[in-house]
Order: sequence, then C-alpha cells, then structure tokens
Amino acid sequence: MLKFAANLTTLFNEYAFEDRFEQAAKEGFSAVEYLFPYNYDADMLADKLAQYNLKQVLFNMYPGDWEKGERGCAAIPGREDEFKETVDLALLYAQKLNCKCVHAMSGNIDMNFTREEHIQTFLHNIRYAADRFAELGITLVIEPLNPKDMPGYFIASQREAGELIKLVDRDNVKIQFDFYHAQIVDGDICHLIEDLFDQIGHIQIASNPDRHEPDSGELNYPFIFAKLNKLGYQGWIGCEYFPEHDTHSGLTWVRPYL
Repeated sequence: MLKFAANLTTLFNEYAFEDRFEQAAKEGFSAVEYLFPYNYDADMLADKLAQYNLKQVLFNMYPGDWEKGERGCAAIPGREDEFKETVDLALLYAQKLNCKCVHAMSGNIDMNFTREEHIQTFLHNIRYAADRFAELGITLVIEPLNPKDMPGYFIASQREAGELIKLVDRDNVKIQFDFYHAQIVDGDICHLIEDLFDQIGHIQIASNPDRHEPDSGELNYPFIFAKLNKLGYQGWIGCEYFPEHDTHSGLTWVRPYL
C-alpha cells in the first residue's frame, strides 16, 4: 500500500503556511513534507503535527540565500564549516519534528573549482552528515535536480546520484527520487527505478512537462504506482507539484489511495 505525503510548500497555497497542516489532514493525508522549516519555530511546527495527527516525513537542510540563487553547499569547496552548521540546524529540527528523512542540498557548481574537487567535497560532507544523522536513525537523501529548472546544480541525473552514493559508502544515504526531474534528465522511468530501487529513500511526484497534478501529462502514474507496489516500495511519496487550479479540486487522483 503506497503512502502519500502532502508537500506544504507547493500544495494548499490558498492558505497561510501554518494553516496548511489542517487542510492536509482534512483531505485525508497522514503525513507532510515541505522545503524548509527554518522560518518557523520548531515547537510550533511540532504542535501542528500533533494537533492534526500528521507525520513529518521530509524537509531540506538550510540552502543558504535562496533568493540569491543558493541551493545548499554540500559539494562546494571552501564551505565545509558552513555545511556543518546546517547539519546542526537540521538535526535540531529533525529531533523536534521526529523527522527521519532529511535532504542535503548539494549546491550549484562553482566554476572556480574542478568537477573532481566538487566530488571530493561532496563525499567528505555527506559522510560527515550521514554519520551525524545515523546517531538518531535518520536517513540522509540527495536529490538530482534537472538543469532546465536548476541550471548548474551539482547533481542532475538519478544514475549519477546512485554512483555518488556508492562512493559515499554509508547505509543511511539514499536517493530522493523525484519523477519530474528523472523524466527530464534520465527517462526510461520503469527501468530506472528497477535499477536504482535499493538506493531510493524517498519519492516525489508531479506531472511532466508542467509539474501539475500527476493525473495528466506524459507519465502514466497508475502504471508507475503499480510498479512501485510490485517492487515493494515502503517509503513515502511526496506530492510536490503545483496545482493547475486550486489544491482541493485537484486532489481527486489521490483520494482512492488515502
């Protein structure tokens, strides 16, 4: 039985962020995810989860100055101390929210350094973060982001992420497999998830090419969901899409699963 989590960054934008927890619960979701918790008090967020009987299943580590285009720093040479600070901050929120999966953002390539320097920095930082998170039973995920939406991001391909994870060599490091990004960069989706299945720690979905509800576009999600069930996927599926109209009317696709 597949499990779906509402992404509160992209869904229920008709409401203030603090009110989206209630809306997700009313629609039958038992779990939520979102990009960043850091603008909100951790105790307030924990209270919202408890009030509406919701599970926090994912959030991202602090990305830096998002408005200026920063997307994390795990792979950026010279920013190792800053990365360690983001690990500490993420651990604080993960403990408060009882969240067992955290996304470490790799960052955009710095042209002052070689690809190999980025890789070595990434391996060093992800090993450090993985060891810290492992103490609390937390899985650390890395997510490839397609170059159309995130030009210059360190990881674009799901298969590349899989190879990097092998080099990291930590059991609690997995792929955050977003079908929207995977279709743009890798394609051949069902063979892709078969090949990488043991490395997938979290899944996100949206339609291609418009990133709306997953009941339209070029990907056949009922077929994909059946494939995930056959493979025995036990993790969460985050609904990280932008509703074509209002959130509530666009949720008809997920109601049978909830």
